[in-house]
Amino acid sequence: MPETSGHAVGPEGTVPRVPDPEVPAPEVAVPEVPAPEVVVPEVVVPEVAVPEVVVPLVPDPEVVPEGAVAEGVEVAVGAAVSHGAGLPADDDSPGARSGSRTRLAPLIGAAAALGVLVGTCAGYLVQVQRAPTPLPPLSQPYLTQAKGAGPERLPAAQDREVKTEGDLRKLLVPRPSGAQDPLFNAGADGWLSLPEYAGLFKKPAQAFSGLIADGFRRAAVADWREGKYNVEIRLVQYRQEERLAAKEAVENAKYWSEVDPGTTSRPVPGTGDGRVYVHSEPARESGAVPLYTAEAFAWRGDIAMEIWAYDSEPVPMKKIMGLAERQMGRL
Repeated sequence: MPETSGHAVGPEGTVPRVPDPEVPAPEVAVPEVPAPEVVVPEVVVPEVAVPEVVVPLVPDPEVVPEGAVAEGVEVAVGAAVSHGAGLPADDDSPGARSGSRTRLAPLIGAAAALGVLVGTCAGYLVQVQRAPTPLPPLSQPYLTQAKGAGPERLPAAQDREVKTEGDLRKLLVPRPSGAQDPLFNAGADGWLSLPEYAGLFKKPAQAFSGLIADGFRRAAVADWREGKYNVEIRLVQYRQEERLAAKEAVENAKYWSEVDPGTTSRPVPGTGDGRVYVHSEPARESGAVPLYTAEAFAWRGDIAMEIWAYDSEPVPMKKIMGLAERQMGRL
């Protein structure tokens, strides 16, 4: 094998380049990377001001070689992220504003609850320290009873309630001598039940419910016939627990009597608003004889008076007026 400049030839026949022994090889200096100083973010939460966040110092990625990140930096960054510090952000960013509101809401709520609790406790302490207010005595001064005889009771003739609470049929005008029974008797034994009285109206079902609402109590009736002249007198009593039903019934009856054509009316003396109506036009119905009618309406206390007269000739005003005066005189 030939020799070349005193160097051995490589196995593949190539000569390796060996530096000249006389020239020293340059010494390569490996730079030392100092461990970065980790600053733990300090969060200061004032009472109202936005918390101040201190951002940790992160080494420049251009200076630190790739893969040479210290373990301390990773730990610090992880801790900062877990505590909500994160990377530095602008104070006007949505994240910063939402974080501030999130922190302030619990503080304000806790302060309000604490204020209410403190106020309640303070009020209780003030009330406990006050002297108790004495209660008024339970016993009242004794009232001496007046001596002497009391006022006498009204006789039954003057006590109106005694009259109306008794047998209502006794207050009806008695039948005149020589009078006959009517062709059709109203009621039974001088009484009119609620269905019988409601059946006298043009709309019985409506009248029945109206009488119940008005507090219908009872009704007494007297009727007779003198030749062709027929008379029917009714005394209708109401409970009058809520309103003056007797007066309202009379007002309603007078209204329907006044609307008929050819009607003449006169007030009943001594009754206030009692009135008599005489009709000059007969009531005509198919298959029936025309009849002239006259009515009288008045009320006293809880009793409404109704008088109906029928004749084949016009009823004289004097005749119906005399009946009304006599009946109201008995009430």
